[in-house]
Amino acid sequence: MSDLDYADRSDFEDAERGFVAALSPAVVRTDDGRVIWDGDAYAFLNDEKSPDTAHPSLWRQSRLCNKQGLFEVTTGIYQVRNLDLSNMTLVEGDTGVIVIDPLISAETAAAALALYREHRGERPVTGLIYTHSHGDHFGGSRGVLPHGHAPVPVIAPAGFLEHAVAENVYAGGAMTRRAVYMYGAELDKGPAGQIGAGLGMTTSKGTITLVPPTLDITRTGQEETVDGVRIVFQMTPDTEAPSEMNFYFPDRSALCMAENATHNMHNILTLRGAVVRDTRIWAHYLGETIALFGDRADVAFASHHWPTWGRERIVEHLAGQRDMWAYLHDQTLRMTNQGLTGAEIAERMELPPAVANRWANRGYYGSVSHNVKAVYQRYMGWFDGNPSHLWEHPPVEQATRFAADYGGVPALIAKGEEYAASGDLRFAATLLGHAVFAAPDDTSARQALASVYEKLGYGAENGTWRNFYLMGAQELRGTVAHTTLETTNPEMAMALTVDMLIDSLAIRVDGPRAWDTRLTMAWTVTDEGRTWHLLLSNGALTYRSTETTSEAARPAQAADLTLTLTKPQLLAVLAGKGLDDVHIQGDPQVFETLIGLLDTPDPDFAIVTP
Repeated sequence: MSDLDYADRSDFEDAERGFVAALSPAVVRTDDGRVIWDGDAYAFLNDEKSPDTAHPSLWRQSRLCNKQGLFEVTTGIYQVRNLDLSNMTLVEGDTGVIVIDPLISAETAAAALALYREHRGERPVTGLIYTHSHGDHFGGSRGVLPHGHAPVPVIAPAGFLEHAVAENVYAGGAMTRRAVYMYGAELDKGPAGQIGAGLGMTTSKGTITLVPPTLDITRTGQEETVDGVRIVFQMTPDTEAPSEMNFYFPDRSALCMAENATHNMHNILTLRGAVVRDTRIWAHYLGETIALFGDRADVAFASHHWPTWGRERIVEHLAGQRDMWAYLHDQTLRMTNQGLTGAEIAERMELPPAVANRWANRGYYGSVSHNVKAVYQRYMGWFDGNPSHLWEHPPVEQATRFAADYGGVPALIAKGEEYAASGDLRFAATLLGHAVFAAPDDTSARQALASVYEKLGYGAENGTWRNFYLMGAQELRGTVAHTTLETTNPEMAMALTVDMLIDSLAIRVDGPRAWDTRLTMAWTVTDEGRTWHLLLSNGALTYRSTETTSEAARPAQAADLTLTLTKPQLLAVLAGKGLDDVHIQGDPQVFETLIGLLDTPDPDFAIVTP
């Protein structure tokens, strides 16, 4: 940290450049008055001096992310920043405005569009672009294209819809729960509480929506014109998202970097959970971006943080991130091939000073430590090759043995506190974590671990690490945060394919209870022109689909139950509306049997306690 140049004000100059106006008060509510965004809660960040309860580097980053309002990027391009975790960009066309990435919630997106219109006029939305398939870049789409809006082009990279919805279905419950801890939205805002998430301040808690794309971008170099605005696209799949793209506005010399080059080290595996990203291909695409647009772009902006102006500075920024990813990838594999494990490599990894000391490469959101482990995981998996780690006891079983071997839970707590007092907070957390899992109701164990988590949080440069530590401390002290973000609303469900709908049921089947149940169903979905053949056998729900008119759609043995219905009817049936409006052949009790075998996910499961 001593090599970081705190006197460098260029980021602050860039973050304030082009300021037009702020939303005041910076509070966004739902129609029924519930607050889903409160930017004014971060007024304490006006203090330039960092408190003892925050890492100075993270405090600096949070102050930058907290710059809020409408900003002019270049002629005809504006951004609304800090009305959600992400930015919304607006590009003025011949007759209206093209919206890029409409935030997480419809309410914050509508507020951002209203702020723009207040200062730029009542321009209609004439196009919508999704840079990639994460929810903070499409969830607010109905805030800018409400139901009944005239059709406009909705542009996304190939594979967008599948990846956007799948992430919210298969492991969406667990990811959403862990996101509560990662972003710390339920923590009190303040110097001793939540001060940001590195990538932005936090997540809004409004209505997630999804307007499906009407135009896919499938290749680099593809050019489209929307409302008179020419756009040249670069496909970047499997970088920050499975489906992602950068694009360039040739008539304005402006480059949109999506979320592929922000002002921090990003994640290779987010703490909320996700598919591991590919650092090798990420570095490759950044190099390609420099080759394609580096000598033409006068400003580069992204879906988070603030823009970078000037061709030399843009190339320097992109090259710095390119080299960061390439170095982490190559050096992790070099040490892997020397026999080191992910945890060992994470301790040894040190970025070159010229890379590490760039503010834009600091680990505010991702970190060297957990990104190295993610690269290792991508290639080697969870097992490090040590057979003692092949069949370890689960946490509670380990904890009870630790407690017994240390002479009981009180002795284990005392030893943990001894390590904490000596400054070894990491091992203190390990021992006290065992104490909590061995005796979950022991108040002294919970308080001791909460204190250690608090200290670890206050010392973290990474915003998401800080939030996890402080959320963990809050849970230990008896306040379990509820998951308020709803990612499975009807509009999201309508975007699911029938295959995804069946997969979402299969994931919920309580296997042991279903071991001895065998049933077959056929769903003929008339507006899809296909029949899905479902089989529950040995606790596993599997399926295949055929064209409804094909011979394969008529099995020799009839299904126990055949439903003939439309996709909206299928969604209604799965939502518990019954089979009254559906054509039924066979025994309707078969469907009830399947539903009765489904598990109900827990949206508020504990994270740091058993």
